Amino acid sequence: MVDQLSDVGIDEVTLIGGEAFARKDWLVIARAIVDAGMICTVTTGGYGLTANMAKRMREAGISLVSVSVDGLEDVHDQLRGRRGSWKHCFEAFQRLKAAGIVIACNTQVNRRSAPQLPFLYTRLRDAEIRAWQVQITGPMGRAADDPSLLLQPFQIVDLHSVLARIARRAAQDGIEFMPANNIGYYSEYERLFRSRGHPWGFWQGPSEGLDVIGIESDGWVKADPTLPSSAFRAGNVRDWHLRDLLDSPELQFNLGAGSPQGTAHLWGFCETCDFATLCRGGDAWTPFVFFGRRGNHPYCYHRAASFRQAGERERLVQLQQAPGEPFDHGIFDIVVERFDSSDEEESLITQVAWPPDWDAPTGDAEPPHAAVLRPAAIESRARLSDDRGASLPRTAWSDSAAYLKALLEAKARLDAIEDAASERLSGTAHE
Repeated sequence: MVDQLSDVGIDEVTLIGGEAFARKDWLVIARAIVDAGMICTVTTGGYGLTANMAKRMREAGISLVSVSVDGLEDVHDQLRGRRGSWKHCFEAFQRLKAAGIVIACNTQVNRRSAPQLPFLYTRLRDAEIRAWQVQITGPMGRAADDPSLLLQPFQIVDLHSVLARIARRAAQDGIEFMPANNIGYYSEYERLFRSRGHPWGFWQGPSEGLDVIGIESDGWVKADPTLPSSAFRAGNVRDWHLRDLLDSPELQFNLGAGSPQGTAHLWGFCETCDFATLCRGGDAWTPFVFFGRRGNHPYCYHRAASFRQAGERERLVQLQQAPGEPFDHGIFDIVVERFDSSDEEESLITQVAWPPDWDAPTGDAEPPHAAVLRPAAIESRARLSDDRGASLPRTAWSDSAAYLKALLEAKARLDAIEDAASERLSGTAHE
């Protein structure tokens, strides 16, 4: 399997779980990945990761480990269903760092963890992480059985303001802030989130199956490891060579940007959105686990802001519970209701606690352009050497005028959005 990954041009392999530790030979696999010229990283819950294990991981060539921390101790242990789990995460950070492995963190953002994000950031910073990825929780796993965990679409506007303030702080502290692909889309903070302010560093469409694939423990291949298995399996590497599976429709659904194929799956708000040609409905996982189909992303800033401007907001309402199978999810409807700006119970801004030593919120301040030193495992993500004859990554777009037009129009819109935000800030300062 490792040889096949190298053969198709994979540059980095992340071992996830469950826990990779469950396989007795997992470090043998990690060593083989590194010996084949690929970067090997790990995502773990950190539970039971001993100093000896960390040392052996380093000896196997693992260069970066991301530990999942989903809030401060009370919320994390509640979400994980295991008391003491949070403490094990931070013990894992210490042991990995002592072994010489770069440490990072990934965090689920939901109604319980979101108010704790600033204080969680300070704990992670003090643990000396080098990168922090945040992603919005969807109705899978424990969240499939408890919809009260889930953010509502109208809360995305507040969430972006919170994340922007943290992102600026992270840039000052030399930490790579990495919003996942379901932190969407096209707010005044878009380029701050995606690229620390680069003019062209904004969301340009989904990449599942193009620069990332997932392989389940039993050999099934998907366009992304998070996608529900039943609807997105391309084939099994026990029956097929990986290169042959890359041409399957289940791994090519994101091709065709700038053509009718690229937007044929869109529906609802996304179908008529000004950014539709470029965005193509955001990531596939989020709408699918809510609605059973991709192409209508509920957690989009541009969408929420558009409804708010019209005096409305959207709410997710569960129609069906998850059936209790692996990678299962609930089914939801999305309804429109009147927006009430005085509803503090629903406002994230009023719930978030900030460390006392942080500067006062700056609203729409210009994003920083400070350089952040990145570990090789972060810097090289999704890049390939030209001498492999690689099949991955593939480009989503065609050379069509429609795609180029959408790209230029998106940049112009973001320029205008950021200019308007700066004017608001300037006006507030003069008052």
